[in-house]
Amino acid sequence: MSVLTTVKDVLRGIFMAAADSVPGVSGGTIAFILGFYEKFVSSVNDFLLGPVQKKKAALPFLIKLGLGWVFGFAVCAVVLSKVFETNIYALSSLFLGLTLFAIPIVIREERKALKGKLYWLIFTAVGLCIVPLLVHLRGFIDVGDISALTIPLAVLIFIAAILAVSVMVLPGISGSTLLLIFGLYIPIITGVSAVLHLDFSYLPALLIFAAGALVGFALCTKVIRVCFERFRSQTIYLILGLLTGSLYAIVRGPETLSVPQEMMTLSTFNWLFFAIGAAVMLGLQALKMYFERRKIET
Repeated sequence: MSVLTTVKDVLRGIFMAAADSVPGVSGGTIAFILGFYEKFVSSVNDFLLGPVQKKKAALPFLIKLGLGWVFGFAVCAVVLSKVFETNIYALSSLFLGLTLFAIPIVIREERKALKGKLYWLIFTAVGLCIVPLLVHLRGFIDVGDISALTIPLAVLIFIAAILAVSVMVLPGISGSTLLLIFGLYIPIITGVSAVLHLDFSYLPALLIFAAGALVGFALCTKVIRVCFERFRSQTIYLILGLLTGSLYAIVRGPETLSVPQEMMTLSTFNWLFFAIGAAVMLGLQALKMYFERRKIET
């Protein structure tokens, strides 16, 4: 195991965490763009559901990826909890840049699976409709303070974690987008930041969220693995629909703040942060090409 390979896997985890911590593209999308998505899904599936031999084989890669993810998510949670409320439109513009520029990259990477199969655009239409429908369901959910945990709120957090991790693993919308839709994004990010600052009032809610996340991992990785092996074209078209639909959720994101703001408009859109998001996504694609040129073991 080379030092360069270890550093690469830790960086992969950091990049995935950065994506998972913000609404927009998922960590799965980052893994997809950087070219290690199927290895990631197979490793998680083998570790959770495979025999002992496969668990041992998957563990080193997942440890390196996990270390990077935990570090990246912790840093992002601390930063985002401080700036999200005060800079929502700039951050939402950043998320739009990340998401919008992920779409052509996915198309480019999967052009063989997409070419000549436009009839599967029906799956894109389905994905495109799912996110706006969920956004409009959000009005029926009142989360409140997750540090004051109730049984209904605990059930909601557990179910939301299962769904969030499922979409996080799937290339497409991030788990944070789904949490944003359910009104749990700010509470969870705030809770993580509070625990890192030794305020443990949010810990019960976060433990319930972690339990739901583990269940989500176990349930979704095998399904996603089968989808990519047997229904790759349909899955990619669905992913493109989810990515496109998530743009709507990001535009409506300011409405989920503790003090709701107006949805993003052209007057509140920030071109600079949008360009930064686009540059980050293009930079990740360039990083993948660099690894391919160096022929670093994946």
